[in-house]
Amino acid sequence: MIEVTLRNIICITGLIFIAPFLFFMAIIILLEDGLPVFFKQNRLGLRKKTFTIYKIRTMKKNTPELGTHEIENAYKLSAGVMARKLKIDEFPQLINVLKGEINLVGPRPGLKTQIELEQARSLHGIFNIKPGITGLAQILGYDMSNPDKLAEVDKIYMTNRSLKIDLLILLGTFVKFPRKYLSTQLNVPMM
Repeated sequence: MIEVTLRNIICITGLIFIAPFLFFMAIIILLEDGLPVFFKQNRLGLRKKTFTIYKIRTMKKNTPELGTHEIENAYKLSAGVMARKLKIDEFPQLINVLKGEINLVGPRPGLKTQIELEQARSLHGIFNIKPGITGLAQILGYDMSNPDKLAEVDKIYMTNRSLKIDLLILLGTFVKFPRKYLSTQLNVPMM
């Protein structure tokens, strides 16, 4: 129960802290491309259960529902590029953490349409743990364009996860220096 309470305190504190930045980003998105400001999308979570993920919208309204690596630059909002660079678009997922659908750290949840990724992750048992807002594969530069390699890195995380690893991944989401350490310690080359 202490762990859940601590998680909730971290999430609520994070949402309060980031609220002014989210408000500022919402105004910029509203001016550039109108409503909605937030983005909702179905993703695969624990045991392949579908849940709705929340993010700041970084793409235009008519963007196809594909993986980010498959979307052309013409669909990206200028405000969205800035939000992604600063990682502001990810913070609404703290709501998903509060709901118990994801963790702060874990494999990034994929789309139901990413069949190859779903198959590769099923093969490695990745759906036996909750996905996360950030993960080892993301901070080391792996994305969903190579489903097999991504699932392999997710498996390495799953096998080695610990509080120390999770804290280093969280830190590595915002700064670069823990990435090389994790790459070396877990024997995963950086992309």
